[in-house]
Amino acid sequence: MIATPSLARPPDARLAVLARGVNITNWFRYPASTDPARLDAYLSDSAIAGLRAAGFTFVRLALDPALATSPSLPRAVARLRKAGLGVVVALFPTAWSLETSAADQSALRATWAALAPILRGIDPTSIFPELVNEPVFWQAQPAWAALQTDLLGRIRAAWPEATVVLTGAIWGGIDGLLALQPPADPNVVFSLHFYEPTVLTTLGAFEPTLDHKALAALPFPALSACVIPPTDARTKAVAAYYCAQGWNPAMLAARVGQAAAWARKYNAALLAGEFGATVQLNTPARLAWLTAARQAFDAQKIAWALWGLEDIMGFNLPRPPPAYSVLDPAILRALGLARN
Repeated sequence: MIATPSLARPPDARLAVLARGVNITNWFRYPASTDPARLDAYLSDSAIAGLRAAGFTFVRLALDPALATSPSLPRAVARLRKAGLGVVVALFPTAWSLETSAADQSALRATWAALAPILRGIDPTSIFPELVNEPVFWQAQPAWAALQTDLLGRIRAAWPEATVVLTGAIWGGIDGLLALQPPADPNVVFSLHFYEPTVLTTLGAFEPTLDHKALAALPFPALSACVIPPTDARTKAVAAYYCAQGWNPAMLAARVGQAAAWARKYNAALLAGEFGATVQLNTPARLAWLTAARQAFDAQKIAWALWGLEDIMGFNLPRPPPAYSVLDPAILRALGLARN
């Protein structure tokens, strides 16, 4: 079934939990050890309390499916909930090929069959299952929509009251969202990931041979003629193209506005589940981009989660974070969370 513009949304109280978030990127993704004692110790109670005190309302917890039944996972989620944080639990498979492998699709179904009852038993209303991170399905978007609808039905059978996080194909970006026909389920939130323009936010990580150190000098807002250090011809061309596009806060807002228009069409709730810019980018441009992206989400009443706590695109804390983590006040200001 296809959603209609009159389709109901999740309860306002549920959506309020998903207001301002941060991704915990490595607690249950690429852990140094899968030993339960090591996992339990990854993030201290004081560090968790610090996230809530900073103004975050939820965390997005990246989860390797291999750790879905780890005894440390429900303990971690319960500690986050005790601190007053909602929890989005998002599967991050690294070895699956969902586009081509029926076996991997079956593994995804089996993972949620095991995980849904565990999470529901902790807190059925402030934990949000996210089916899978950044599905690709570049040339097979209907296949992703069908798989997602099937998974949603299976979770709904085991966890009727869950607010489930869905997404479009094409790595969960805005283009995949715009192509998605949402299933007729009122208790869902639709995720998008936002790193545009990636030549700025990731320093052109899509092309490893670029001179990323030179690209780190790019400005935001973009100028008609950007000045970067001397570099190779290809990097110069990429930088010149970025500058000619004229990326600025208004362009970011317009791009986010496309997602917001889609949401209005279907009366859907949106979550910018990931956004960020590399710490390697010059600080003025990085903070200006983070501020502009967050303001664009806020203007459209789109919930958001910075990527991430222990990642170069966000706060860049060590792994594991210190017991008493100090969050960069400049980033907090960019996120609208600073108290001064």
